[in-house]
Amino acid sequence: MVKDERTIYVDIERNRIRLVISHGEDEQITKLNLHEARDLLGKLDETLEDYEQRKNVRID
Repeated sequence: MVKDERTIYVDIERNRIRLVISHGEDEQITKLNLHEARDLLGKLDETLEDYEQRKNVRID
């Protein structure tokens, strides 16, 4: 059995940032304006930082 991989593409359209997430035969396309793209970038950055901190927390 071949495992489908998720692929993420980010591209620039005329006035939008185009985000395409493909998984097997499924594909999700989201078009963001500049403000939305920057907001997403900030949220991803915060979430990744939180994730890294949680990985380092040891639960006994």
